[in-house]
Amino acid sequence: MSDSFRSTPSDQQWSGANTGNGYNGASAPNASSSHENDGHESGELGKALLVGVLGGLVSAAGYFVYRRLPDEQKDRIHAQVKTLVAQRITEIRQNFNI
Repeated sequence: MSDSFRSTPSDQQWSGANTGNGYNGASAPNASSSHENDGHESGELGKALLVGVLGGLVSAAGYFVYRRLPDEQKDRIHAQVKTLVAQRITEIRQNFNI
């Protein structure tokens, strides 16, 4: 920002020079803690995004492979999935005594 728009005297330092958030450390004690977590949160967000993208790519590749399978192999896969889902439902019902 140029000095012509500066509302404080030119010999006084900008309030954001120390913390980078526009607040003086004494007047806003918790202001710097929000910036300390930004790196960690953005890293977690990046990891989640990467996992999501990789999951989408793997599922798309699986779908393209599945589409090219002969019908009898697709039928076998359907039967296996039905059996697996039925077993899982039975297990959940037993666990909850439904």
